[in-house]
Amino acid sequence: MKKSDKKIDNQIRESLTDVCDVLIEQISGFQWLTHIVNFNAFPQSLKVVCVFDNEAQLTQLRLNKEDMFISQMIVHKLSLQGISISSKQVLFDSEAKCEAQHNGNWALRLK
Repeated sequence: MKKSDKKIDNQIRESLTDVCDVLIEQISGFQWLTHIVNFNAFPQSLKVVCVFDNEAQLTQLRLNKEDMFISQMIVHKLSLQGISISSKQVLFDSEAKCEAQHNGNWALRLK
């Protein structure tokens, strides 16, 4: 990883850590988030994955339109670092789905 890529990755992690702290307190079922990026195609390749316990929580999240709130928060936090992404780059997943489809192997699932 180039030095400039490392700097951007640190900015992403700082922003997402702030978002994660808020979501843990405010959104039921939220567990953690991560990001995936290919710096050769940055920022279009950046994906942020928000993980919940189960699919029922994700369904409720979408019904309450909290997914839009989360996406907008992530887009805003990253924009403060000069990183521009769209809400389509924010994805939602669950521990239960990963367990069922990838035996809980998140590294495999996120590839």
